Amino acid sequence: MQTNIPRRSARRARSARSDRSPKSPRRTIRLTRRGRVALIAAGAVVAGTAVAVPLLTTDDEGESRPTSLVIPEGWRATQVYDAVDKTLALPAGTTKKSLAKADLKLPNDAEGNPEGYLFPATYPLGESPTPEKLLAAMVGTANKRFTGAPVAAGAQRNALNVYQAVTIASIVQAEAAAKEDMGKVARVVFNRLERGMPLQMDSTINYALGRSTLDTATKDTRIDSPYNSYQRMGLPPTPIDNPGDVAMTAAINPTPGDWLYFVTVKPGDTRFTADYAEHQRNVAEFNRGRRSASKAAGAA
Repeated sequence: MQTNIPRRSARRARSARSDRSPKSPRRTIRLTRRGRVALIAAGAVVAGTAVAVPLLTTDDEGESRPTSLVIPEGWRATQVYDAVDKTLALPAGTTKKSLAKADLKLPNDAEGNPEGYLFPATYPLGESPTPEKLLAAMVGTANKRFTGAPVAAGAQRNALNVYQAVTIASIVQAEAAAKEDMGKVARVVFNRLERGMPLQMDSTINYALGRSTLDTATKDTRIDSPYNSYQRMGLPPTPIDNPGDVAMTAAINPTPGDWLYFVTVKPGDTRFTADYAEHQRNVAEFNRGRRSASKAAGAA
């Protein structure tokens, strides 16, 4: 399950510069380094350990064997590779190595990287399954979902190409605490891009560091990576996971609003605001709740 739980401490909240006067919206997402501001935005990819999720059947000898592979929404490519290896009982790393000969029909912008295009769905293994066949099926499904008229038109309406829309959808998939929040998270992304503000999403930091965690330290935001959305302007160079239909819909049809910040104060209570001072109060409330929960756990 994807969650969106803030990790900002009160110390870091005090150190943030004000966003009270963002620059006027811009029409393009090609951004300069103007408009740099601090954002205490909550978000993490909490996608668990990559495990195969097979559907099983029993053969004539009474042994179970997988018949299908379920890829959950929000899994990264590395998790998909691991799942395929385990489902097909292959040595670790086999599926990743198969990319060179898989001949995947990826967009040119992907430059051979299938991240974002390994569509989450249930894939039958069929007879003599191979990593190449499974990866091709995933990419083929993504192309059917992403290259149709609704997505292409939605991307164009937002001054994006489809690959950029998939990248935004992957951030939305990672950041949103619930499906009903996805449209608002997408709007935060667009609002910050249009104002020349760095995204500063922790999910991109987690991707850069190859981890899934709820805690992001100040030193993490200083890493030298094109996925460091604290230091780099605009979108990351590729998607950061493989989004599903709801996240993609949110990316091309973001909910109307002026929000620039969001934080999940508690499960089921994600708060969006355009006011930095209000956001600080929301973060402070989250921190109080987190401290109370830690004390209660320690006393148990």
